[in-house]
Amino acid sequence: MAITLVNPSGLPEIDAYRQVSIATGSKLVFVAGQVAWDADGVTVGEGDLAAQVERCYLNIATALAEAGASFDDVAKLTVYVVDWTPAKMPLLMEGITRASAKLGAAPVPPASLLGVAALDVPEHLVEVEATAVID
Repeated sequence: MAITLVNPSGLPEIDAYRQVSIATGSKLVFVAGQVAWDADGVTVGEGDLAAQVERCYLNIATALAEAGASFDDVAKLTVYVVDWTPAKMPLLMEGITRASAKLGAAPVPPASLLGVAALDVPEHLVEVEATAVID
């Protein structure tokens, strides 16, 4: 495996992700920000943040698979949430948990969470992008 995830001593341990990823692979995979579209470009889970987060993660898994990768190879995630407030964290985590159950993996690479004013279309509440490293 090209990625090792760690929580260094001296930094807080976060349940939702690890603070550091150490990449030893030789091939980088950059996945464009994924929104809650199905294969036909129809928005999934309109108005439902958890459903949209789940779909974003599943879409990332589909993109990674095309490159011969999986969430085990992800070095970094960036999550953009429209009108972010801490009160939305349970819905974000619910979507990640549901995606994890479907994927059979817990995506816990280092992640950044950014609140944004809007995304590409008004129905989209979240966008997630990924960087992976594979051998």
